[in-house]
Amino acid sequence: MKTPLVKRHGIAVLLLLLLCASLFLVYNGSFNGAVRDANDTRTQGRPRPTGVSFRPARHHPPALQGYSSIVDRKPLKMHCRTCALVTSSGHLVGGGRGEEIDRAECVIRMNDAPAAGVYAADVGRRTSLRVIAHSSMQRVLKSRNQLLNSSQDAVFIFWGPSSYMRRDGKGLVYNNLRLMNQVLPALKVYIISWQKMLQFDELFKKETGKDRRISNSWLSTGWFTMTIALELCDRIDVYGMVSPDFCSRDPEHPSVPYHYYEPRGPDECAMYISHERGRRGSHHRFITEKRVFAEWARTFDIHFYQPDWSPAPLPANRSVDIGALNGPQT
Repeated sequence: MKTPLVKRHGIAVLLLLLLCASLFLVYNGSFNGAVRDANDTRTQGRPRPTGVSFRPARHHPPALQGYSSIVDRKPLKMHCRTCALVTSSGHLVGGGRGEEIDRAECVIRMNDAPAAGVYAADVGRRTSLRVIAHSSMQRVLKSRNQLLNSSQDAVFIFWGPSSYMRRDGKGLVYNNLRLMNQVLPALKVYIISWQKMLQFDELFKKETGKDRRISNSWLSTGWFTMTIALELCDRIDVYGMVSPDFCSRDPEHPSVPYHYYEPRGPDECAMYISHERGRRGSHHRFITEKRVFAEWARTFDIHFYQPDWSPAPLPANRSVDIGALNGPQT
């Protein structure tokens, strides 16, 4: 039988062991916390490398206001480190950039421009986002097996006049989109709010000094797509877009179709010039818009391929502000 002294000695040893364990846990926790704090301090104080942006976890992308779902009116949640913005230009034909395009995290296309099939070698196969004008909706629906059924993982953003997008039963485009969504419920369909449309107009006026409504013109799908890409993407690689002075610099350039998938369609430069000079409405300021894109490429991580070109360096005291497009919208 153990004596009281032995019992007290055993209890003392046990308490001492517990005390040592507690001190060890406290010390270890404090040390780890100090290391984390030191690492956080070093990270916050270090300049961010050029071309690298903070990217939230893939399952928590940022909400982009102004693009609302047809189903539940929730904002678009999407973000990409690298984007391939594929135009519809005939300059893409024969370029063999398809695999390069498909390596981007997100591939952005416009209107009813097809991918894959006979076009895969030049324009790629994948589509992550497609921006569609109200005037192209019927062509998209006509090609739904190719553009919709095969791209149900893609996001579709439709833009148009506010009267076409009304949700009260009188919006022609909105009504058609609702029907389309009932037939293809897995599609991720969004429309641009009228407040956001006003912001696109204001951005154009700020960058060009021209009011597109007074000049009786429409912003092109290219304008919407490039501006949306600036909200979505850290880096944008644009395929098939010529420089602003391309058509005037070399009048003897070979004829290139306006759309790569319409080889017998109008010449691209003829289309650009006629629209730029148009004064009777229903036209776009393609060349003016390209001047703005060239300006943006001096500030943002935007690059042009097929044809390959780069804008001149940005003049002193010149900056571009796209942040206004991220204001609260519905």
